[in-house]
This record gives sequence, structure tokens and C-alpha cells, in this order.
Amino acid sequence: ANRNGVEFMDAIAAGADDEVAANFKKILEKQGIEFKMGAKVISATRNDSDGVDVVIEGRDGGEQERVQTDVVLVSVGRVPYTKDLGLAEVGVELDDRGRVKIDEHFKTNIPSIRAVGDVVAGPMLAHKGEEEGIAAVENMVNPAAGHINYNAIPSVIYTHPEVAWVGKTEQQLKAEGVKYKIGKFPFQANSRARTVDDFYPEEFCKVLTDAETDIILGAHIINGTAGELIAEFCVALEYQASAEDIGRTCHPHPCLSEALKESCMSAYDKPIHS
Repeated sequence: ANRNGVEFMDAIAAGADDEVAANFKKILEKQGIEFKMGAKVISATRNDSDGVDVVIEGRDGGEQERVQTDVVLVSVGRVPYTKDLGLAEVGVELDDRGRVKIDEHFKTNIPSIRAVGDVVAGPMLAHKGEEEGIAAVENMVNPAAGHINYNAIPSVIYTHPEVAWVGKTEQQLKAEGVKYKIGKFPFQANSRARTVDDFYPEEFCKVLTDAETDIILGAHIINGTAGELIAEFCVALEYQASAEDIGRTCHPHPCLSEALKESCMSAYDKPIHS
């Protein structure tokens, strides 16, 4: 069956590191997905054959293309659900995108009401909302207690393979003028990945570190278990670990997590296996 992905932007996986997004696209294309980049869907209509007629055109207009498909999966982001919650009746202020306005302690303009999760600014992720909820309750007891490092909130694309990242991307560091180093390690050089024989050559672990201090600034993984592996780098960012800290920590063998160790070794020196 033909599988088409229509992407409005020039790259898939919004928010991901550019190199990671490019490799991810190559993998999906190997799986048979054909991408139409810089394009948009004008309409999708159920037809008499129990399928869907989809009309596509370029992002800036132009000639339209009609595609017949069995199923349409719409994935264009989300909006905060703040309607019909009685917020207007009690006077809770919203921003121009319909999100609840809060201060650093998650308080709204009504002192007795706090807000967290998908109704406030930030990524609409369950784990982000969970941490905000804990911090908000802690702040009720002690205003200085609750704290969240939003730079250490991970993102995961739950496909196969998975894509996961935390912290800064390479393009963000360039835009901010930060001097950085890159450490990378391919999963095809990892013994566990080769043993289970479930990897693509494009899969890798990439770590970005401060060029002077070696502090880890961001980490990016493409692998079938990337969503699990990224947690180690979340801890690293939360406690300002260096690449050498991870590189000198013993990891079990054979395990996929060794690729994280080796990518860090690559950042401050060189990996053992490559």
C-alpha cells in the first residue's frame, strides 16, 4: 500500500535536531513512506469506495493534486482545552492562544486557582504536566519549594525506531552563539543492537556539550528504545553532568546504553568502539 506524508514545513519532526530529523526521514522513506514537503491538505472527503479523497497543494498555493487513500491520520498539533471550564465566570485570564496565564508558582490571576499541564504555556506532554502538578502542590506549602527545569523535559516520537531528545538542538546552539562540541556514536557499532539485529544504519546517539566546560547541553537519539534511553541524559541535564561524567560511568555490556557512554566519550575524547 502507498503511504504518503504531507508536511507543511521543509523538515519533519518539528523541534528535533536537524541532523536527527534528516536521518529519521531517511528511515521512514525506507519503510515506504513518501513525503510531500512544503505542502498542505486543502480537503479530505469520504468517497463512495469507503476511502478518502484528499486534495493537496503547495504551501504557497499552486497546482492541486488529488490523492485517494484508505485512511487519513491528522497530526497537526493540539490546542489547549480551556472552553466550558467556567474560567470566564471566575475571571481567570487567558493569553492570545487560549492558554491560562500563570506566574512562576503556577498561580493564575485568581490567587486560589493554579493551573498546570496542557492548559498553560509549554509543550503539551503528560510528563511535563505531571511535574508541574507536583511543583504546584509543593509551592502551596512552600513558595520556594517547587521547581522545574524545562530544559530537562524530554520529547519522544513513538514510532519504530523511536526518536528522543532533551535539551538544546544543534541549530539552537548556533543561533545562540554557544560554542559546543559534538559526540556521536552509531548503533550499528553497538553489540546489543547488532545481536538483536533490529536497527537502521541511520540510528545514532548524539550529545552536544559546552566547548569549554564539557557540560552536556543536549542529547538526541534515534533507536527502537530511544524513549527509554533518553532518561539518562535527562538526569545529566538536571544535575549539570559533563560528558566525561557519563563516559567514565560503568554501563552494562552488552546493552544499548553503551552507545550513550560512547557518544559522550566521543565528545570529550574518543570512543572505544567506532
